Amino acid sequence: MSQTFTLPLWAIVLIGALALLSLIHHFLLPSVRWILRRRVNRVIDEVNQRLALQIPSFKLTRREVLIDRLVYHPDVIEAVALEAKEQQVPREVLMARVRTYAREIVPAFNAFLYFKCGYWVARRIVHLLYRVRLGFANDASLSDLSPTDSVVFLMNHRSNMDYILATYLAAEKTTLSYAVGEWARVWPLQQLIRLMGGFFVRRDSSNPLYRRVLQSYVQMAAEGGVPQAVFPEGRLSRDGHLAPPKLGLLGYLTKGFDPAGDRDIVFVPVGINYDRVLEDRTLVQSSSRKLPEKRGFFTLWHALRYVYKNLWLALRGRRYRNGYACVNFGEPVSLRNWLANHQYLSDPLATQPLTPEDPPPIETVTQALADDLMERVGEIIPVLPVALVATLFTQNPGVELTAIDIKTQVDTLIRSLEAKGHKVYIPRNNLDYAVTVGIRMLTMRYLLLDREGVLSANADETALLHYYAASIAHLVAE
Repeated sequence: MSQTFTLPLWAIVLIGALALLSLIHHFLLPSVRWILRRRVNRVIDEVNQRLALQIPSFKLTRREVLIDRLVYHPDVIEAVALEAKEQQVPREVLMARVRTYAREIVPAFNAFLYFKCGYWVARRIVHLLYRVRLGFANDASLSDLSPTDSVVFLMNHRSNMDYILATYLAAEKTTLSYAVGEWARVWPLQQLIRLMGGFFVRRDSSNPLYRRVLQSYVQMAAEGGVPQAVFPEGRLSRDGHLAPPKLGLLGYLTKGFDPAGDRDIVFVPVGINYDRVLEDRTLVQSSSRKLPEKRGFFTLWHALRYVYKNLWLALRGRRYRNGYACVNFGEPVSLRNWLANHQYLSDPLATQPLTPEDPPPIETVTQALADDLMERVGEIIPVLPVALVATLFTQNPGVELTAIDIKTQVDTLIRSLEAKGHKVYIPRNNLDYAVTVGIRMLTMRYLLLDREGVLSANADETALLHYYAASIAHLVAE
């Protein structure tokens, strides 16, 4: 005996949709995940064979696992208990807040995206904009680092291009994890930065609970051997000079360091310089006029405008690259050895000095370390053609020079800098060409005026000329 059942069309569609979702969830997605995981593992194996510093397991840990570890970190739990007691706030409310902070901070590193997409994009961008050069790098010192060491690259901060340039040039040595400000928290830049291993920080936050969560993450990453990149200045240089170091992330990294432990912290000074900084006019104006800092979509909008302008000039055959961008990698500095050489012994950091005097506060020791590292960064700032030519015209305001005069004086300046041991980059090892590049870059932007072969500074662009000379002012003044 049989019966006929009639179903409405919507029910048939619903049943079919549920069946399709079940098929995708139980059969297709596991297969896709397996294929993707296999490709990612193959990429990781390939790059680990050529990297001086291999990808640590911490960076390959699932993001949700890292978030849970951060939320229940002993220091975070202690901070929550203290604030709950002081502020009379339920612990559950504070823990929810902590999880929000953790999700905001913890990145979602993807090795496949980093090396197959991120590296390619970074390479294309930097070569589109600059003639990129690696001035000096002590590869032997990096190769000799212990796998248990936590490596921190400390850089001067001249441009937002620093992130891309350093990522590209360091890609043959390691993967870098950056602390990125809130300016980059716009779609889709935010998602891309997370996948590249970057983490976001609220630079101006005075919330003690947030600072404790951030500190705990930075220390977790250091303990996990994640190579990190830190800008000690804390922000872009507004006037071109190196700014005094801020303790911030550097303080988090060194706080609680145990010299007797298995893991050492090794700092690698990195000096970056450009013949042209893309944000130079905005930075100089914000320094002189105290303009409010623009963030978010404002930054993204102006970046897109810049890209559009350059593409349009390229189509018309009128686009020139922005001169040279150069990076120097300095000698690694072991924190353990630094403490011993400066007569500090700490467990935690700087509580027991080798000398019989009373131990200095931890802030004093960290400040001394920051000052020393910042000085090392300053010593390896690349000296580029634009900075050399700009220095001549800022040292002698109102001076008028021919190209031959400039070449003679630049030659004298270079000899003086090299005698002090500084890194001067001379394109093609040809002084005439280097000076020609410097003059061309400055005259194209009307920072220098060319009147029948006699060059002089443009009075309306004095601030910008000083900005480029300032990048090596500390080296010239020695």
